[in-house]
Amino acid sequence: MTPRLNNLADLMHWREAPTLEDGLADRLRLELADAMAEADWFTVGVMAPSDSVALETLRRLETHQGWEPMQVVQTTDEVGPVFLKANQTSGSIRIRIEHGLAQGILISGHRHQTADDQAGMVTTWGPLPLDFF
Repeated sequence: MTPRLNNLADLMHWREAPTLEDGLADRLRLELADAMAEADWFTVGVMAPSDSVALETLRRLETHQGWEPMQVVQTTDEVGPVFLKANQTSGSIRIRIEHGLAQGILISGHRHQTADDQAGMVTTWGPLPLDFF
């Protein structure tokens, strides 16, 4: 049975990013923009069939969000499915071969610690399709 998909929260029940109709994708982009406004910085995970697809996916996200491009500090020479992990605070991207993962984008929002609040993760959104941005 396919899980229902009406909003971002429904994605947590999906192992792999679903194919989205244009109307739903547009609604999810608006919902994601509102949700991301609650966070100060982000980490991104991209599960993709290759390092080039993963990096292209991240670059589209960076452009869409108006972020400064992060720098690849670790990658692989192997060919195969990868997991890309990007961290906005360090500006770093690490890519490794990872078999057995589904494809998609995971975005985690984080907050900086303040005197009144503890630092922490806001939430994780996804998996979003690789062509979401």
